Amino acid sequence: MTSYDIVYALPMLTVKSEKGTGIVTCVPSDSPDDYAALRDLKNKKPLREKFGITDEMVLPFEPLPVIDIPGYGSMAAPDACEKANVQSQNDTEALAAIKEQLYLKGFYEGVLLVGEFAGKKIQAVKKEIQKRMVERGDACIYNEPERQVISRSGDECVVALCDQWYLNYGDEAWKVETRKAVDRLNTYNDSVKHNLSATVEWLREHACCRSFGLGTRLPWDPQYLIESLSDSTIYMAYYTVAHLLQGGGVDGRVPGPLHIKPEDMQPRVWDYIFYGNVDYAELNTSVEKWKLDKLRHEFVYWYPVDLRASGKDLIQNHLAYFLFNHVAIWPDDTSKWPKSIWANGHLMLNNEKVTFFCDALLLFMGCRCQSRLATF
Repeated sequence: MTSYDIVYALPMLTVKSEKGTGIVTCVPSDSPDDYAALRDLKNKKPLREKFGITDEMVLPFEPLPVIDIPGYGSMAAPDACEKANVQSQNDTEALAAIKEQLYLKGFYEGVLLVGEFAGKKIQAVKKEIQKRMVERGDACIYNEPERQVISRSGDECVVALCDQWYLNYGDEAWKVETRKAVDRLNTYNDSVKHNLSATVEWLREHACCRSFGLGTRLPWDPQYLIESLSDSTIYMAYYTVAHLLQGGGVDGRVPGPLHIKPEDMQPRVWDYIFYGNVDYAELNTSVEKWKLDKLRHEFVYWYPVDLRASGKDLIQNHLAYFLFNHVAIWPDDTSKWPKSIWANGHLMLNNEKVTFFCDALLLFMGCRCQSRLATF
């Protein structure tokens, strides 16, 4: 893990002691936060004295080259901190900016310099390194919320693995095809594509159902409801035929122009519409063939999704699921895969981000608004 015979646990102001073990691996050659913290301890004797750190615990140690990142070299963090004029670990905004740059470039283009995987790209060996560390007993896998979650009773929530249904986004064969969908996708912004690619790599099992709230019943286990982020990934396909199936009501009770009942739309009927590889005689349906052919024609005419516009905060969940599930539903027909995603930023009002939880609901009529009131 390191060439040093002895390593010490040193204080770092940004590490949260209540999160995990409160101890993180220090890689000052590639992590701007780690380098800034180590430099502070080396240069500031009062800081060492405050935490009871002796000179021999800090001064002899220098960053060790671990990864070579094109454009930065083997000492990416020191180089980036110097260029960004980072003075200390308290320069959180500057550190966050260069951290994002280094981590993305390091993951996709960085090459390991040490160990059995030396000479290989991080992206190609990260999972294998993790697997071997777990097998040797050097590491264990645990789960935690993305951020702190507090219940209504005021208690901090932790992750509980219960008996429930999961979508296995970690399946490697599924990932291989989804990577192809990302590669051919127009995202209009490189950072969006990079974030989607990174999400595809780390995404694993996702609990796709819950026992309460609004949603569609899980067909094979109706005690559960499919949660919204999992149930909203290919509904655009329904848009193509909704005008023929629904007559204005949102629950399907009002018949559409084709006068087809909701109970007539069985899974095999949807296969006929979405795939076109089912013989009408096999459907055993009372719906006339010309009506299903009309639905099939509408779907083929309008699909795929030319542009999916959504918020950038949904890249790591909804938009990633959107790609995974299109690949799963149409594995042999790439012409039905999404063509582009536009991930917009946040609207600012009075220097605050506008969200669904704002006290005021603003209705923007038309496409123009005064720049002094709202800016992206």
